[in-house]
Amino acid sequence: MISFQISDLEDTGIRIDQFLVSKLSQYSRSKIQSWIYLGNVLVNGKSCKKRYILELYDQIFINPPPNQLDVQNLNPEPIDLDIVYEDQHIALINKPAGLVVHPGKGNATGTLIHGLLYHFKNLSNINGTIRPGIVHRLDKDTSGLIVIAKTNKAHVYLAEQFKNKKVKKEYCGLTWGIWNENIGIIEKPITRNKKDPTSYTVSETGKPSMTKFSVKKQYHHCSLVSFFPKTGRTHQIRVHTSYYGYPIFGDEKYGGGLSKTKGFLPEFTHFYKRIMNHFNHHALHAFRLEFVHPENKKKVKFEAPLPIDFLNLINSFDLLYEE
Repeated sequence: MISFQISDLEDTGIRIDQFLVSKLSQYSRSKIQSWIYLGNVLVNGKSCKKRYILELYDQIFINPPPNQLDVQNLNPEPIDLDIVYEDQHIALINKPAGLVVHPGKGNATGTLIHGLLYHFKNLSNINGTIRPGIVHRLDKDTSGLIVIAKTNKAHVYLAEQFKNKKVKKEYCGLTWGIWNENIGIIEKPITRNKKDPTSYTVSETGKPSMTKFSVKKQYHHCSLVSFFPKTGRTHQIRVHTSYYGYPIFGDEKYGGGLSKTKGFLPEFTHFYKRIMNHFNHHALHAFRLEFVHPENKKKVKFEAPLPIDFLNLINSFDLLYEE
């Protein structure tokens, strides 16, 4: 049995099949729709249609047909993980760009979770067998630190800190554009894009979202920026920077991809296209995490240096503008 409660405004006003596809990406839309048709999906105790529009406080219960909960049969895989820290309660992983956190459509194997099952004997199971140990997540193409809970006690303690905005996070990103201010705060509510449930957008009906920023270096057309998200909305930094016209370099989903390389002098356009194709993902790295340890209740801080490809990207900019 899988269950959800609609407690966030950003989850209201969309079709139930779209919501479930976004939450259970390991299953296809057609499979989820078949469950709805067969009555395996209940909303507030009643069967529904795939076009049912979700409302606040709806209770969803999914009981897939036998043998279709394939995520319960996850097999450990010897994936090479950069384990920054480990004790009996938590672990910190420096996730590389390109590694998906949990299984989904098109990613049935080779995810971070498969690697966690191989490297760690114990993982929290509060999120069931779908996401063992996962307290928070990073996008596929975002590199950097992610904390893993080995016990349910640690999971609850960490989750409360994330919920209450007690976890300090710092990201490093390369963005398009020259920022008008070197230091500031972006406060814009974010909600799921109703036309595309896999993306998010700024909307007055969304959830409050806050990102502090500090510009570290500026080039002719791009900036190196530190971000300090105070809330933890999905794609928050990517959505906020894109909204103000400074999308993350290489971020195709939010306007920072190859289309952004047009309109410059030929030598700049060629340079940006070349290094973007070589880098092959968006330039965002989770650099630092600070929180209270769930067992000894002491503040701990962890850092993950920029990966080599990110350092090479920055070095390419430095060399270009030194010429």
